[in-house]
Amino acid sequence: MTTAEDSKGPPDPGTTGDPGIKADRVLCDLDEIEDGEAKGFVLDDGQGANSLFVVREDREVYGYVNACPHMGTPLDCQPDGFVSPDGGYILCSTHGALFEIEDGFCVSGPCAGASLEPVKVALDADDRVVLRRS
Repeated sequence: MTTAEDSKGPPDPGTTGDPGIKADRVLCDLDEIEDGEAKGFVLDDGQGANSLFVVREDREVYGYVNACPHMGTPLDCQPDGFVSPDGGYILCSTHGALFEIEDGFCVSGPCAGASLEPVKVALDADDRVVLRRS
């Protein structure tokens, strides 16, 4: 898991639509996330830490708050362990719920029909994963 202090580039002041997360900041270079894998981040806004993760599929990135909608527990039991062994889903390590990578929708498990809370991320012109403000 990476903290904001580990990310490349200084964070810009401001806020996003996401609770407690500061605006536009570089999280990592795209090549720091293996294709079909994910990377976790902890961002501290001075009012508390926010845990999120980014999943990479080819040149697409998808960001979510690191909390299962079933119980609010972190999805990963090991650092960056967010993706199912077959690489097809996001996996909650607590009860085995499976979520679609593209939209965070739960297709199996105790929270079936619920969704992960999305976080706006994008690739910039330098192939860096950037947390976007609303």
